[in-house]
Amino acid sequence: MSGMKPRKQTSSTPYIRVGPSGVHGLGAFATRDLPAQAFLGLYEGRRYTQQEIAARTWNDQLTYLFTLSNQETIDGAKGGNGTRHLNHACDPNCEAVEEYNEAGELMLKFQTLVPVDAGDELFIDYSLTADDGSTAEKYPCHCGSPSCRGTMLSPAEAD
Repeated sequence: MSGMKPRKQTSSTPYIRVGPSGVHGLGAFATRDLPAQAFLGLYEGRRYTQQEIAARTWNDQLTYLFTLSNQETIDGAKGGNGTRHLNHACDPNCEAVEEYNEAGELMLKFQTLVPVDAGDELFIDYSLTADDGSTAEKYPCHCGSPSCRGTMLSPAEAD
């Protein structure tokens, strides 16, 4: 074993740098110019069932929860990566796409929607749903885009 080189750790999100955001808290920024449809990384973290999520008390704390179409929820705060810092914008430059891996597990990947320049902040449209019937004002948006809805709720919920 003495002749082996140590294995270099590679980032699971090599095109993302986390830093202070002008929109909210920390944000994710492109480390280089990227074309449209560029893969940014998988949303990683602890997975919860619907029942496990319902049994927990979140108390309006900052969360990194992303619920998939199969109703599993990924908590990016537990074992996540830089993708958890993509902030919301009503006119996003990135999107979240679900796909199954070889093992049949539903995965969530982030990719660019349009070309982005190195240093640009990366955004997705959160399109939140208010399960508790709360109003759009409880989910304010500060993206500043000309098409800003004023809320992070999905367009259907914001009406």
